[in-house]
Amino acid sequence: MERHNMNIDDNRQNDTGRQTEEKRSGGRLRNLSRALYMELREHRSSFIVYFTLRILVIVMMILQLLNRNYENVFLCALTLVLLIMPSLVQITFKVELPTTLEIIILIFIFAAEILGEISEFYLVFPFWDSVLHTLNGFLAAAIGFSMVDLLNRSEKIMFNLSPLFMAIVAFCFSMTIGVVWEFFEFMMDQVIGYDMQKDTIIHTIRSVTLDPAGRNVPYVINNITETAVNGKELELGGYLDIGLIDTMQDLIVNFIGAFIFSVIGFFYVKNRGKGVFAGCFIPRRKAKDKDFLKIAREIGENGEDVKEIVRQNAARNTASEAPAAAGPGTERETPDQFPKEEEKEGSENS
Repeated sequence: MERHNMNIDDNRQNDTGRQTEEKRSGGRLRNLSRALYMELREHRSSFIVYFTLRILVIVMMILQLLNRNYENVFLCALTLVLLIMPSLVQITFKVELPTTLEIIILIFIFAAEILGEISEFYLVFPFWDSVLHTLNGFLAAAIGFSMVDLLNRSEKIMFNLSPLFMAIVAFCFSMTIGVVWEFFEFMMDQVIGYDMQKDTIIHTIRSVTLDPAGRNVPYVINNITETAVNGKELELGGYLDIGLIDTMQDLIVNFIGAFIFSVIGFFYVKNRGKGVFAGCFIPRRKAKDKDFLKIAREIGENGEDVKEIVRQNAARNTASEAPAAAGPGTERETPDQFPKEEEKEGSENS
């Protein structure tokens, strides 16, 4: 009888533990959804862009579903997830993306997935892929630059790089992202059978494989106008390059975008954050009163209305941005973001 009662008590404790864990996980999801709601509503311009693009993606998803094009339906679902990622990154890592950067990221995602893949802009506009890869290099360099900048200004991590090395790290970070993306394209082509590394029609080839003597000397064939495979003429008007030129063009324009922002970022830090243009692309650490995940927890504990909190924050932001709108050259960076060199030297001497 006692053993039976002990088993009943153990079962009750296990049920209580499971219920507590379910409540905690449900509470985390609710807090995350509240934080995302506040983050999305923080900046009016980026929210309008996000809301508009989300509606367009949903409409496209419905059209693709009606056409039974399930691969494009998956791309639309993936795009919806990607559109929420900038806000999720901000609340998770407590960083503030400048509104300009956030809007460009949202448009970049839409242009790559919906316009590029589903609407076939990559085929309609040959420059579309190059433009996006250039922009990717620019944005990746901005993100890499901000990562080093945040570490430089962290009080917990002993990390201090000069402006030149910050620019080099940002450039290398951007190029690494570009190379990893080309690895991804190659894998998708080889494993799944896609054609992400687009082909190019060329009229001259050079290959040591074709050398009659079998030596390491390139054999050149010029003025190629026809290509036949298994006796069938492909009617291309030339020879088909399988993805190599496309890959190299992507890396070259990625290089250009990364280099441009690295130079801009170098002078931005060199001048202690006085550059208005670069400041529109470099994320910063969130202010303590903008930690929406923490605010969401407090809202859940106090039983407050998240929409009312959002309205109060919007009114506060409007009041704080009014003086900044007085002149086009107003600085928005915090005064201590880039301490003066004299102060650094004094602290080192002490």
